[in-house]
Amino acid sequence: MEEKKSYPRLLCDLGLLERNANEVTRRCHDQGIRVAGVVKGINSQRPMVERFARGGCDQLASSRLSQLAAFADLGLPTMLIRVPMRSEVEGVVRLADYSLQSDRAVLDAVEAACERQGKTHKVILMADLGDLREGWWDKEELVQAALHVEKELPHVILAGIGTNLGCYGAIKPTVEKMEELAELAEKVETAVGRELEIVSGGATTSYLLVHRHEMPKKINHLRVGEGILLCYDFKYEWGVTDIEYLSSHVFTLQTEVVECRSKPSYPVGEIFVDAFGGRPTYEDRGVRRRALIGIGKLDMGSSAQLIPREEGITYLGGASDLTILDVEECPRQLQAGDILEFDISYSEMAFLTAAADVTVEYIG
Repeated sequence: MEEKKSYPRLLCDLGLLERNANEVTRRCHDQGIRVAGVVKGINSQRPMVERFARGGCDQLASSRLSQLAAFADLGLPTMLIRVPMRSEVEGVVRLADYSLQSDRAVLDAVEAACERQGKTHKVILMADLGDLREGWWDKEELVQAALHVEKELPHVILAGIGTNLGCYGAIKPTVEKMEELAELAEKVETAVGRELEIVSGGATTSYLLVHRHEMPKKINHLRVGEGILLCYDFKYEWGVTDIEYLSSHVFTLQTEVVECRSKPSYPVGEIFVDAFGGRPTYEDRGVRRRALIGIGKLDMGSSAQLIPREEGITYLGGASDLTILDVEECPRQLQAGDILEFDISYSEMAFLTAAADVTVEYIG
């Protein structure tokens, strides 16, 4: 008897995931760049993490120590990519081979933890090049912090420096920004009297410079997650059309229609606030057919970036447990029980892979 499927269901094509990892790492390696495969967006689900490793990633990275512990046995160096809280340095030393750092007091705490545990730990000092997230803004302070690690913290190893762009401030990684990082790396190297192991040029958004063969040679490390898992940002946010070697169909979200009928497109009554405190706006397009699917914000955060696989379907909005779609122009006459498929964005993937009521199924 065939097993009855439950929805919502997230399908992951492991073959496509491994191929994406291989395509990214091969191109990076050809340009002298190592890749930390970032798996925080999939909540370190084991079958997917294994494909990052098989696809050629040099390190495995996450922002959560609990996730690092889950794949420590895979044999690749591990990297914590959220600058750590001072309260968690014992776990940082125990579970991570590398960590990003941006505070001198935390570095001193890492040294003390290393001494207690009888271990050494490698650090990458972060430079803020304008995105206004983590990192030293005063570059001379970063150089002095590097000297402090090199000369005064015997258990902490200065592996290199790095930056983050395109996250909080949405600053575009450009050749000029990478050259700024390269110049800073050279200043640090002059100060400490040796070459750095790592000059980390950022995350997925920086990979476009590799794709276009524009990355300065001094940059020898990237932290890539979304570009391997989804390739959503390149194609749908950046408008990149010549990156066909990466698949944006690693994931397929399958959802079930729970209601489909014609209703007014503009709410009837006094508009106040929605269930999440928002004040939405609406366009009056008359009476139109709309479908409700059994998945909502509790499952995937904001669903606004869902991309329907069928023509004639557009996103209208969502609530805790339902998502509302305009299907007036959908050729298929949808009804309750029908299944709709979507491509997803990074934020939706991060929620879906952690959601208790979403079934994750692996294929390929």
